[in-house]
Amino acid sequence: MKHIFKKGLMVAAVATAGLTAAPMAFAETMNVTVVAGHPPVFRWVKHTSQTFIPAVNAALEGTGHTINWSEQYGGSLAKVGEELEAVEEGLAEIGLVSSLFDPAKLAPQNVTYFTPFVVSDSTLVGEWMDKLQASNADMQAAWDANGLVYLGGAIGIDDYLLMTNFPITSIADLDGHKIGAPGPAVNWLKGTGAVGVSGNLTTYYNEIKTGVYDGVIVFASAALPGKLHEVAPYITKVGFGAQYAGGIAVNKDWFEGLDPVVQQALRDAAEADRVAYHADLDASVTKFLGIMESQGATVTEVDDAFRKEWADGMDNVAKLWVEKLNAAGVDGNAVLVDYMDTMRAAGATPVRDWDKE
Repeated sequence: MKHIFKKGLMVAAVATAGLTAAPMAFAETMNVTVVAGHPPVFRWVKHTSQTFIPAVNAALEGTGHTINWSEQYGGSLAKVGEELEAVEEGLAEIGLVSSLFDPAKLAPQNVTYFTPFVVSDSTLVGEWMDKLQASNADMQAAWDANGLVYLGGAIGIDDYLLMTNFPITSIADLDGHKIGAPGPAVNWLKGTGAVGVSGNLTTYYNEIKTGVYDGVIVFASAALPGKLHEVAPYITKVGFGAQYAGGIAVNKDWFEGLDPVVQQALRDAAEADRVAYHADLDASVTKFLGIMESQGATVTEVDDAFRKEWADGMDNVAKLWVEKLNAAGVDGNAVLVDYMDTMRAAGATPVRDWDKE
C-alpha cells in the first residue's frame, strides 16, 4: 500500500565544524483510514470516533504531526471478521479487529470464549486481556504473524444473555431450538439439546424474525441498539460471563515507519479508548435491560444450580481448544492457565475451573 505523507521541512541545520548534517525534523500530515465491520450504533465503534481519534489528535498538538482521518465503518470497507485482512493488506492503517470472528488467525486471543462462566466484570476482562497481550508471547506472535501490531483498546463484552422467542424455565426447554451465537460461543450450547448456529450482531434481528433462529446468545449493551427484544422478548440472564472480542490493531509496516511520538500517541489513545468505552458500558447494561423490559421484554435470571448444571453439562471446550492450539505449535495450555490464574487472582470465582480438569 502507498501510505501518503505530506512532509514540510521544519528544521535543517548543518554542523559547520564537521560539515555534518544534523537530524532533520519534519511536519507530517498523514492520511489514515480506520476500519470496523460493525456500524457506529455499537459502542466500541462509537468510541473510536468519540474517544480514540480525538485522543490521538490532542496528543499530536504541537508536535508538527497531524492526521486526516477516514472512518470506514459498518461494512463500507470490510465486513465483520474481515478487519484483520483489511489492515494486513494495507487497505486501512488501523482496524477494530474482531478476534472473535477471526478464530483461525487469532486463536490465542479467543481464550475467554472457551472459558465461559468465569467472571461477569467486562472492565476487568478488558483490562487484563490488554495486559496479557503485552506479556504473553503466543498472543503477541499471533498479531505479528498477520502483519499487525496490537495497540490495546480491548473490547470487553458485558455478561452474555440468552434472548429467545420462547420462555426458558429449564435447560430442557432449549431442546431442538436453533440458537445463533458468535463464533466460539456456539460451543456453549453443547449438552443443552439446542442447535447452535454461528452468526453475528449485524444479522441477528432478521434471522430471528424470519425463523432462521429461535434465539441468540448476545449481550444487553448490543441487544437494545439492535432492537433484538422486538423479535426475541424472553431475556434469560444465564451468566455466561464477560468476554474479550477484539481491540485496536495497526498495520505493522506502517506503524514501524512512524515517528515514535506518533506511535506513543496511538498507544495512549487506545488505552484512553478502553477506559472510556468500559465506563460507558458499565453505566448502560442495567439501564438497557430496564428499557427492554419497559418495552415488553421479560427478564429472568437463573439460579446457581441452573448455571452449574449448564456448565457441568458442557464438554470441556477449553481443553479441546488447547489441544488444537498445541497441535498448531501454540502453547495453548500456557495461554489458558495464564488467563484463568489472572482472573482468579483478580477475584473471579469460576463456576468451572476449565484449566484444572
